[in-house]
Amino acid sequence: MRTDRRRDPAGTGRARRAALSVLAGAAVLISLTAPASAGPEQAAAAAPAAPAFSSVNYAVAVDQSASLAPEDIKAEKAAAARIALGDVSATSHITVFGFAAAESADQRAVDPVCPRTRLDSAGRESIGGCVEKLRGRKKSEGTGTDFPSAIRQGVHELSSGTDPSVPRVLFLLTDGEMDVTGSPQYGDPAHREAEGKRQLELELKNAAAKNVQIWPLGFGPAPDKEQLDKIAAGGYQKGCVDLKSARPTARKVSGAKDVGPVLEKIFAAAHCLRYQAGPSKRPPATLPITISPLATVGSIVVDKGSPEVTVTYTDPLGNKVPTNGEFEDSTFELAGGGNTVEALKIIDPVPGRWKVDVKAPEGHRSLPVGVSVLWQGELRGSITMDPPSPQAGQKATVTMRLQTREGYEIKDPADYAGLKVSSELTGDGFAPLPLRLADDGQGPDPTKSDGSFSGTVTVPKSADGALKVSGTLTASGLSADTRSEGGRVAPGALPVTTALGPVRGDGHPGDTVTANLAVTNTTDAPHTLRLSLADVRAGLLGVSPAEIVVKPGASTTHEIRLRIGDAKAFEGRLDDGPLGIGGTVTVQDATDDNRTLVRTPLSVQVTPEPSLLDRYWWVLVGAVALIVVGVLLALAWLRQRRRRRDPYGLMLHLISEDGDVLGVHKAGHGQKQWYAFDIAEAHSNPRIERRTHGLYAVQRSPEGGAVLRRRGGGRTRLTATGRVELTDRLSLALGEDSVRPTAPGRPDPVSTGGHDDYL
Repeated sequence: MRTDRRRDPAGTGRARRAALSVLAGAAVLISLTAPASAGPEQAAAAAPAAPAFSSVNYAVAVDQSASLAPEDIKAEKAAAARIALGDVSATSHITVFGFAAAESADQRAVDPVCPRTRLDSAGRESIGGCVEKLRGRKKSEGTGTDFPSAIRQGVHELSSGTDPSVPRVLFLLTDGEMDVTGSPQYGDPAHREAEGKRQLELELKNAAAKNVQIWPLGFGPAPDKEQLDKIAAGGYQKGCVDLKSARPTARKVSGAKDVGPVLEKIFAAAHCLRYQAGPSKRPPATLPITISPLATVGSIVVDKGSPEVTVTYTDPLGNKVPTNGEFEDSTFELAGGGNTVEALKIIDPVPGRWKVDVKAPEGHRSLPVGVSVLWQGELRGSITMDPPSPQAGQKATVTMRLQTREGYEIKDPADYAGLKVSSELTGDGFAPLPLRLADDGQGPDPTKSDGSFSGTVTVPKSADGALKVSGTLTASGLSADTRSEGGRVAPGALPVTTALGPVRGDGHPGDTVTANLAVTNTTDAPHTLRLSLADVRAGLLGVSPAEIVVKPGASTTHEIRLRIGDAKAFEGRLDDGPLGIGGTVTVQDATDDNRTLVRTPLSVQVTPEPSLLDRYWWVLVGAVALIVVGVLLALAWLRQRRRRRDPYGLMLHLISEDGDVLGVHKAGHGQKQWYAFDIAEAHSNPRIERRTHGLYAVQRSPEGGAVLRRRGGGRTRLTATGRVELTDRLSLALGEDSVRPTAPGRPDPVSTGGHDDYL
């Protein structure tokens, strides 16, 4: 396979996804647009263009009994408020009430606090105020723990005047220790405990019958986990999806600091949301949090610790987003901005790495600030059967590949953790056959954890006529997607057979990826083949040629070209890095009733158009290398030149007019390769002495010997065997040992009347 490069200008936009309702207090959710095309034989249960996540009716029962300490009541109140901030849909409703026990005729077990409130923007803000009415009870108000009454109240609130199709969730915030021994309504004191247990079982059965899930949260130092587990198991068990993670379970809360993480996990499980904890730091700080490309709706939750902490939000493209209103294609709404916990509700946020910047004035920086994300999304899939029309008794390979709603491939296995894939083969002449599809890198699955689930099935020999393979993806926090591919049992020999090589490649916007299609026509008539793409959003890829005519009896190979769309088609998504486009290439025989001959998965990696620097980096590197080499050569030349002129080691002989050697002086390195000296006591005891501004100076000559320079005068060449007159009575000569100078640092072998000086 090869890639042809055609350059288009880089796009400046970013991918936009359909606007959805959002989770306000716990997470960021991102919506993705649906694929624009479907295969000719792929009857898919496609997701709607703008999926609307269902609302939920909540009731929160808060234990006010004497067995809970004041700090536990405070933690319960914080949990109740966060539940209101954590819903996905603005059409959800919540009711909050406190409970303990009625231990006299003038007492009541339940204290209404927040009436049924719609969780739109105003509703979420109001819940924080009415939750503050919750408090621990005094002895005179009844301080026991009446679970049956609390559950009865919750079931009543959730099932009276509400749509039965809307999920019903009761959060029970308690220490898990039922105590009705002081409640006369439970009969004789000796039998009240047993009667309480009996009524609790009845209320749990009633909750299950009215589809009310019960999610207990245990507060206090030692909540009764066994009791809470029974309560969770006694209510309605069918969650938002048929997964173990969506079934009600009891959770323990250690204290106020533990409310946020525990509540967000239990809230995510109850409402089929994805939860991701972020970092926690003291302000000022920048807290990063990453949003999955699968997310479709949600909120960023910041646990500030102090209301004085201010928060700003920056999307992955570097934009500081508003806390209310619209920006680009996203909608923002902040809840709880003046409280210790705030949540930025986002419709259609940008996927990728967000930054949450937190600041606080002096005196409010001691508590750490935490950030977390809850999100809900959509998972798409494309399904293929190879061969598309197998013969009876033949083995076929079924592959279901995961995609985002925009048709991009999924890179991170964590995005689809807990995924359940179910598949079956149906058709004429046999009972449905279940298939096992796995992403384990074994058997028919080539690569582990690449988002492609594969399995094999043998078509029954009794099969005759239509075939259909279907697959359903189910995961908590991700809406289910069902895909199917239809075909029919092939005769013993097909008139036209094909083989399509791997459709894989990479390129920039405007480039072309190619693959080879081998075709054999065994008939005496021409056949027209039609090519199409499925599960690819319009504009991202195009296939050509659209038709191929195969001559009678011909066996040929044709080049299939997939052209990557221009940069505008990706709407800025390439700014976040490379994107993988998934989908399928379908080839049908139009002459044979549009029989599908081959359906092959495609995978094209798209990278941004390189900049001039990226494109011609090798030229720059080469130029820099040449410059470096040139500089090194120049330095070496200068070093060699300096070394050749360095006067160090010249043996300067002072000669009398009679030719006698009056003294020998060894020259040092000098200044700028000149060794300056003067004649001391020229008329009595002449000798050469180093002087910084002496009358004379010498340096080596590259041609051999030395050069003598007189201050204010000219320069004279001094050969190894010659002399240069200094005064009318004195002259200068070089000794034989001047030819091979002594190396620096070695002892001077001759030093008569001179100095071994260095500058």
